[in-house]
Amino acid sequence: MKFVDSASVRVEAGKGGAGCLSFRREKYIPDGGPDGGDGGDGGSVFFRGQESLNTLSEFRYKRLYRAKNGQPGMGKDRRGKSSDNLYVEVPLGTKVIDLETDEVIGEITTHEQDLLVAKGGFHGLGNARFKSSVNRAPRQTSQGTPGEIREIGLEMSVMADIGLLGMPNAGKSSLIRQISGARPKVADYPFTTLHPSLGVVKVGLQHFVMADVPGLIEKASEGAGLGFEFLKHLSRARILLHVVDILPADGSNPVDNYVAIESELKKFDKGLFTKPRVLAINKVDLIEKENLNKVINKFLKKVKYKGKVFNISALNGFGCKSLVFGLSELIEQEYDEK
Repeated sequence: MKFVDSASVRVEAGKGGAGCLSFRREKYIPDGGPDGGDGGDGGSVFFRGQESLNTLSEFRYKRLYRAKNGQPGMGKDRRGKSSDNLYVEVPLGTKVIDLETDEVIGEITTHEQDLLVAKGGFHGLGNARFKSSVNRAPRQTSQGTPGEIREIGLEMSVMADIGLLGMPNAGKSSLIRQISGARPKVADYPFTTLHPSLGVVKVGLQHFVMADVPGLIEKASEGAGLGFEFLKHLSRARILLHVVDILPADGSNPVDNYVAIESELKKFDKGLFTKPRVLAINKVDLIEKENLNKVINKFLKKVKYKGKVFNISALNGFGCKSLVFGLSELIEQEYDEK
């Protein structure tokens, strides 16, 4: 089971149009000179960033992207028409790799950013170009050069303001359903989420993007479970929201679950581990009100967490409004600092 965050495609730039072999044939001009025009340039292939896209699934069905060839030159010094460039839209956060050389061609990070991946062929020259004092009737032309052909690998990392973090069945999918328009699948078994889904959360006139990635397990940083496939997506988020199930249905210890997740983050990438973090303690509706503070404080003391904490119920929405406003404020602070 693999999220379609990678794809391979073939890109073919257009060939340059051939130069024309032609001589003037006009009445009363018996010795007309060469007038063959140049061909047109072949179209290049560009990848263009598009913020409305969030998966590479389209590239599973279409794997060939071909720009058109330039037109050949014509008589009367008329140049062939150059082909339009081909622009292929990709999600933000897409890394483009030449599969034959393993060279990273570039990375698309901003909306409408263009990245040249295959250069179109140069136009051929008509015989008028080869006229000289010693060769007044050249019959020489040149063909257009071929366009670049490349086998391209695409790798996408989800770009989001908030990255959801937590064990399988911690309630991340339920939370993103509760506070956004996203509708990820929710069920009562582990690994309900098999690929990241993005939700747009509106706060007044503002909004932020939240990414729900599959739950992690121990040794995920070493490739266990879904491993590297999704840990890397968290590196794109500005803030991590660690969702903890305070009463796990499988009987596991929430303290152990919290420590395991934090440990995997640290092993995978210290930069990821030091990202701003918010803790959401989920399913507090299952705890009797008079015992809630006691249970929460005991948990926080054991995990030695001193950051922002929100008590929520992703199922019925308790505390979610406060969480949304709190996250919005933190995101604004992050943007202001940068």
